[in-house]
Amino acid sequence: MKYAMVVCGLTLLAAPVHANFPSVPKETYEALKIDRSASPKELYEALLKRYLDPEVGVGKGKFGQYWQPISFSKYFDPHTFYKPPQAVKEVASRQECVKCHTDESPGWVAAWKKSTHANLDKIRKLTPKDPTFYKKAKLEAVEENLRSMGKLGKSEKLKEVGCIDCHFDINTKQKADHRKDIKLATADTCGTCHLQEFAERESERDTITWPKDQWPKGRPSHALDYRANVEVDVYAGMSQREIADGCTGCHVNQNKCDTCHARHEFSVAESRKPEVCAQCHSGADHNNWEAYNLSKHGLKYQRDKEHWNFNVPIKEAMKNGAETAPTCQYCHMEYQGKIAHNVVRKVRWANYPFVPGIRENIKTEWADKRNDAWIKTCTNCHSETYARAWMEFMDNGTFSGLDKYDEAHHVVEEQYKAGLLTGQKTNRPTPPAPVADGFEQFFQIYWSKGNNPAANELKLFEMAEDHLVQLHVSLAHQYWGYTYTVGWAAMNRAYVEIMDDDTRLKEKLELQARVAKLEGQMKHSLLDLDSETGKISLGSIGGGMMLAGTLAIAGWRRNKK
Repeated sequence: MKYAMVVCGLTLLAAPVHANFPSVPKETYEALKIDRSASPKELYEALLKRYLDPEVGVGKGKFGQYWQPISFSKYFDPHTFYKPPQAVKEVASRQECVKCHTDESPGWVAAWKKSTHANLDKIRKLTPKDPTFYKKAKLEAVEENLRSMGKLGKSEKLKEVGCIDCHFDINTKQKADHRKDIKLATADTCGTCHLQEFAERESERDTITWPKDQWPKGRPSHALDYRANVEVDVYAGMSQREIADGCTGCHVNQNKCDTCHARHEFSVAESRKPEVCAQCHSGADHNNWEAYNLSKHGLKYQRDKEHWNFNVPIKEAMKNGAETAPTCQYCHMEYQGKIAHNVVRKVRWANYPFVPGIRENIKTEWADKRNDAWIKTCTNCHSETYARAWMEFMDNGTFSGLDKYDEAHHVVEEQYKAGLLTGQKTNRPTPPAPVADGFEQFFQIYWSKGNNPAANELKLFEMAEDHLVQLHVSLAHQYWGYTYTVGWAAMNRAYVEIMDDDTRLKEKLELQARVAKLEGQMKHSLLDLDSETGKISLGSIGGGMMLAGTLAIAGWRRNKK
């Protein structure tokens, strides 16, 4: 019996480790052409190959020839632009890195010393009563990943994760040459250890495929947000690179993990707070933070957050009272009862209702399944009846905004087709390559020259890109200011101004037509001397000439005197 138990134990110890993560959807395994029996090494290598493929991953994108990096670009896209500094000549060991940076950049080291990375032994000593006890199993999983990749010995424990591990190579025993070896940590660096989370994030590419290609495959998402940014034509065409990179500052989640997990403490508790999302998901064209913050959910969060325990995993937090209201993370990372780094599996409207085809897609089976997933999320706190009623409320409110926008869009588009926009035929410079000019284009909110765009075009685009979005996002988060403060009222004002301008334009055209008609009649009458009008006109001309002659003679006589 004892022999059997020993053999069984040895068999278990020798059993291969599989990268079978339930939180990673089957679509990702299928896309990578591997199955769930794959080892961590096989899964990581498959993810890495796709991640680094310039056709679908890193790099300057299809418009790369039109723009050049600036000095800060290496921090946005380290894979493409970062080069180790040549001024620092040290060749340093693990301990020497820490010692030097304690003097050179003490803030980094102080943050790192507070991190889990610097205190792995504390994790091993955690007891089940500690809310962070789950990290013990996480650490063991990380070590199994590293063993599979050949980074850790069979019975070796990971002592720490320090400077050299992330900026050179994990668990290295070698020294790092600052001029040759140093790299900035990118998402695939983090994925070496945090394979499950990396795979979850990368699965966004595979789980948001639009029925009629309303968006490119895998977008919008964190996994491809940098790609989406550099492949915007006006981003590549703008000469004001620092202005263009105002968008890049948020569109870097594809490249790095530190937008949510700030270095060098990488606090999981911090990343569970809505403020982390607010850095990017705020402002005119994605007012998620403002809408959430002023909703019942957000107000309860602001009131109670000091009493919440953010060390508790998100999945457990609502169940055991560690959190008593939903956060961005809870609602958007949850899918069918699991919490994962894929935040797009329930996307229906994709934040921008005006994108062609999005409205029509809301009533499809594809959207219905995603709506059902949202209902399941909401029923963690609400009844199904309430949740379904609210989703219908949100959709119908968004449709109302779309109706208002569509009417204004039709009016301005007709002006454009007729060549009637201000300066359209006389002062409409061509935008820089690779941007193609056209009606109500995305580039017009970032680039302008002369009358391109015309004021009505820009007003219409802001109506869609800003005000309609604010209406929809506020509805989605139950911020009641969408009627008067943001959203609808602003759309209504833009609509009124567009219609007012259109009426003035039509009245002007009508007046011009009437004047032209009268001028045509006058010209025709002057040529027909036998007509009554012709006689009157000719008589008027003759009388005018006689009067002018009389006045001229009188003036000559006065001068002579």
